[in-house]
Amino acid sequence: MVEGKTWEDATSRWFKERSHKASLFSDRSIIKWLNSHLSGRLLVHIDRHLIAELRCRKIAAGVKNSTVNRMLALLRSLLNTAVKEWGWIDESPFVKLLPEPKRRIRFLTRTEAILLLSELPNHLSDMAAFSLATGLRRANVTGLEWSQVDLKRRLAWIHPDQAKSGHAIPVPLNRDAIIVLHKWLNIHSKFVFCYQGRQIAQTSTAAWYKALRRCRIRDFKWHDLRHTWASWHVQSGTPLHVLQELGGWQTYEMVQRYAHFSAGDLALYVDRVPPLALESCHVLQSSPT
Repeated sequence: MVEGKTWEDATSRWFKERSHKASLFSDRSIIKWLNSHLSGRLLVHIDRHLIAELRCRKIAAGVKNSTVNRMLALLRSLLNTAVKEWGWIDESPFVKLLPEPKRRIRFLTRTEAILLLSELPNHLSDMAAFSLATGLRRANVTGLEWSQVDLKRRLAWIHPDQAKSGHAIPVPLNRDAIIVLHKWLNIHSKFVFCYQGRQIAQTSTAAWYKALRRCRIRDFKWHDLRHTWASWHVQSGTPLHVLQELGGWQTYEMVQRYAHFSAGDLALYVDRVPPLALESCHVLQSSPT
């Protein structure tokens, strides 16, 4: 154990070593909240009782269990890193997450999607349209560089250090994606999408929420554009194993949530097993002796 290491020491090193993380923007927001409660504390003093207090304070703020869990998961990961990688503390306290209800997959109809795109400002509209065309996560869209795009081959790619799974993701570009990219050619020398000459860091802005309200679309987040893309694919007949590759999911189980959208396609296969001729059996049973 390294004595005297504080919360600030841990967060400073965390940001230096995790600068490649796709979720770094979210990490900063969570750690900003944690700073107000853990500033100046020694890591060895962050125990399960303090963590339980933080959990209660977050719940009292009226946020959802999923929001509380993101805070707890980040805190747990940081403390585990302080044990296993940095050797700053001997052990990390047990962190229990809250139960989360299983939610339905939220996705847009094509009519809703077209309406939303028409209500968004140009830069957000094009980024949303690109997300609906590719299924890319928010960070992969905002951070997309022209060096990752080959318009002639109609292909883009996400590097392993940019992917949540840690594996490179090839991104075939359909007609909608190509149209969007052509609109942004020669706008910025490095990044595909920008606003007032700068890379876009956030998409869930006031403009995003105002557009949703005007469209009367409720309970919809930016990440649900990815769910919409996946749902549309399965409804159009894309096999789940192909969807897994397109979406860069690490396991097949992660795409199983979309399986119910393909239930209609199962009707094509139910009659492939030869029938038992039950009608003739019924006739024999009902005929007089």
